[in-house]
Amino acid sequence: MMTEQTRLPYGLAVYAEGDDVLEKAQGLAARLKISAIQGRPEPGPLALFWDSDGLALTGNGQVLRGDFIRMLPRLKTANLQKELLVKAARLKGAPPAPTAIDATAGLGEDALLLAAAGFSVRLYERDPVIAALLANALQRAAASPALSEAAARMELTEGDSLLALQNLQSPVDVVLLDPMFPSRQKSALIKKKFQLLQQLERPCSDEEEMLAAAVAAAPRKIVIKRPLKGPYLAGRKPDYSIAGKAIRYDCIVLPRA
Repeated sequence: MMTEQTRLPYGLAVYAEGDDVLEKAQGLAARLKISAIQGRPEPGPLALFWDSDGLALTGNGQVLRGDFIRMLPRLKTANLQKELLVKAARLKGAPPAPTAIDATAGLGEDALLLAAAGFSVRLYERDPVIAALLANALQRAAASPALSEAAARMELTEGDSLLALQNLQSPVDVVLLDPMFPSRQKSALIKKKFQLLQQLERPCSDEEEMLAAAVAAAPRKIVIKRPLKGPYLAGRKPDYSIAGKAIRYDCIVLPRA
């Protein structure tokens, strides 16, 4: 049963353009318990749309598709080392194969940066529609020679990361938290297309529980993505922060047992 946070918008359906993707659309529709329709969605309300380019979310004249190909320039070694997230996730005396959990995966772009930097990343996404978009993006990345190596280090689970963090069999090196920016934030922080996601998933309302679960998981470091001038997550001051023009990464370094 879907929770309040993952209940799908009324009338959401999966559209398929062409017989070659109809079976995929029907399979996704069956899993989400919504309708599958052959053809293109009409402009207006949210809809899922499968065509030769993959799965997309459409609505209000916008099209949002998980797209790792466009991130290739950021994955070049010189550029990757300048990424704020990669800097924030760095560990002193890092193991040869560091591990990370992206507890709020979204469309997986942050996780891809970590994977390209050498981390093995477990991604958790609780919203089933966003998880479906991300799963399709990962499938396409796995088929791309330029992305396959990084994609092989990314493992997606659809589900609640709070439960996963509470039941880890062994600790990971880094936990990444990216609670959705509060709805009052303007499009300077949230690109217009990504506002479609806010129609599916609400901003984080359980900050204390999320941070407590991350701390209890005992990683070496917790990295928290925040608006540049936003408050600390759950009011906890980090050990240090790395800031850019619009966002910052708050870093909490935990003592080793």
